[in-house]
Amino acid sequence: MIALRDNSPKFTPEEYFAWEEQQLHRHEYIDGEVYAMTGGTINHSQIALNFGSLLKIHLRGSGCKTLNSDARVSILESSHYVYPDVSVTCDERDKATTQYITYPCLIVEVLSASTESYDRGNKFKLYRRNPCLQEYVLVDAETMAIELFRKVDRNWSIIDYEPGDLIGLTSIDLTFPIEQVYEDIIFTTEKVTENQVDAQT
Repeated sequence: MIALRDNSPKFTPEEYFAWEEQQLHRHEYIDGEVYAMTGGTINHSQIALNFGSLLKIHLRGSGCKTLNSDARVSILESSHYVYPDVSVTCDERDKATTQYITYPCLIVEVLSASTESYDRGNKFKLYRRNPCLQEYVLVDAETMAIELFRKVDRNWSIIDYEPGDLIGLTSIDLTFPIEQVYEDIIFTTEKVTENQVDAQT
């Protein structure tokens, strides 16, 4: 999903929380401005659910929380509130809040053509402000491919996964086949190439 600028007036965080409770759709909050979250594809929804389910089952009884795209993440030392597709927090401080978490150790975003640049760029830059975040996962919704960004000291390393690979999440001590994330996913090949567009014009 992607956030699009809403025409609503600027809000304080408190006004934003009260206002969004009355809305039919979710909105991210960046520096007083709200951005409406657009809908995603069936594959996007199913992949996010598959990933969240894997984490939830693994973390049962651990005291960690696995949250879906309805849960906000507060960006540390800022007035930003965003919605990842899946997040995990094991921090005791997050048990004291009900409208958002602030200290996730793991965040997952499912990519699409409309979200990829935002998830890779500005959104990841916001997430990196959190010293508790250990891993950031980008999941392709159009092909079986996953990128894992892992914090090593103050730097971020990247691991690419493809069909047949085992994904290892050190933040929560979990290893699983990439195929489990894409269970029941059907990829379409109906993409219009540039040559096709030129031929039609």
